[in-house]
Amino acid sequence: MEQLTDVGIIGGGPAGMNAALVLGRARKSVVLIDEGKPRNRVTRETHGFLTRDGTPPSEFRKVAREQISEYPSVRIVEDSAVKITGADGDFQLTTAQGSSYRCKKLLFAVGMKDVPLDINGLAEVYGKSAFVCPYCDGWELRDQPLVLIVKGARGLHMAKMISGWTSRYILCSNGPDELTDEQREELKQHNVLIYDSPIERIESNEGMVERVVLEDGNLLPCSGIFFAPKLIAGSNLPQDLGCKVTEAGTVIVDAFGKTNVPGVYSAGDAATELYQAITAASMGSLAAVGINTELLMEAWSSNI
Repeated sequence: MEQLTDVGIIGGGPAGMNAALVLGRARKSVVLIDEGKPRNRVTRETHGFLTRDGTPPSEFRKVAREQISEYPSVRIVEDSAVKITGADGDFQLTTAQGSSYRCKKLLFAVGMKDVPLDINGLAEVYGKSAFVCPYCDGWELRDQPLVLIVKGARGLHMAKMISGWTSRYILCSNGPDELTDEQREELKQHNVLIYDSPIERIESNEGMVERVVLEDGNLLPCSGIFFAPKLIAGSNLPQDLGCKVTEAGTVIVDAFGKTNVPGVYSAGDAATELYQAITAASMGSLAAVGINTELLMEAWSSNI
């Protein structure tokens, strides 16, 4: 068991790394534990991040680690956290490789993980021509014919959203559409076609989608796909510690990432449903400020 570290960060995506950067500059000792399997590793480029627009996620991580390395009080450990005990001021963290760390404060930046969808051919195009966020990848598919694989109220919402990038799209619910009569009528008024036959397969060439083939024989030619992912929390450790979460598994935090558990913070995709790299990085920065302020106030009070 090591000496007491100021902050333990679990997760090395934009939230965790930006928090580490801010805390390193604040002269706090930090151990960042990262298993090296970011959700965006399937994508070719990161978008919507000023000065980093179009940067491959691997390059983003490389530059981030190089910049963090300038601050000697921050360590990055290639491992995954599997158990946490203790309480505010002295958490004990155990990793999959059997290492142990003691930390005054914790920041969970564990993100979310994709649950594979049972759609033949989707894995081959995911991150290349099939995406989940039009803000991240809509520009590259502007004015192109698209298939939206989503159902219910989310399908109507996606149809409204994607209209900002192209008017050439159809809704494929891959089974019962789960729409109300009013929602179907609204889509009809906007000339959005709805196909509710299950998907047989997605045909593509080197990751670029060519068409969606339905079980009823319909062929849906397209240049891209947007779909609703199924997600689970990147780690159950926050809940194990007693952190309150939403039905979607998102940790509930305040403006500075503080959870209901003393000494525990969360940031990034683990604490919001706005899944963008720049949002995650911003939340990591705010959480770092919250943690550093808490540490400073505790140190100030203890020195009276």
